[in-house]
Amino acid sequence: MLVVTRRLQRSVRKVMGACAAVALGGAVAVAGALTGGAAIAQQTVVGEAYIPTIWVDPDGCEHWVMDDGTEGYMSPHTNRQGIPVCRRGNVCGVMNSDQLFRTDSANINARGRQHLVNFFRQTGAVSYIITGHTDSRASDEYNMDLSLRRAKSVARLAQQSGVRIADVRGYGERMPKAPNNTAAGMQQNRRVEIICIR
Repeated sequence: MLVVTRRLQRSVRKVMGACAAVALGGAVAVAGALTGGAAIAQQTVVGEAYIPTIWVDPDGCEHWVMDDGTEGYMSPHTNRQGIPVCRRGNVCGVMNSDQLFRTDSANINARGRQHLVNFFRQTGAVSYIITGHTDSRASDEYNMDLSLRRAKSVARLAQQSGVRIADVRGYGERMPKAPNNTAAGMQQNRRVEIICIR
């Protein structure tokens, strides 16, 4: 398989160099013919199955995808005037990390799980963006990872509650709400923010 792939690459380079105007798909086909057709099976792309759906991106705009039998097609969802349907997002919930997680953990405790489930059931947004934040006590790399893991835990719980998640982000210590030079300030910075897209 490796020999065929290298042979195919060399052949593609020859064909592309000889005729710069040939599209990549045509070059692969010609290269396959040059190698006796052995590499054609390697380059066969199995079509990805798209499930017809509408979702909301982090920018608040709706998008749709449908299966046309050959390949997927995606474009902004528009109204009758052809204008993309975009929704406004606002921070609708700030959850203190100390109430949801143990120190250095991304596992939500039982009380925090129930609080979040109730929150998502009552909020009624079209979609949500979950962002995690930390204080500055560890390294930037560590805090970025911890904040993302915590945000993902909240997002998983939200999806289990039947709501749509548009995006999950971890900001670590980079977006503090308060100075990190006091215990009270650090506690405010250890948080998960939930942005509602309505």
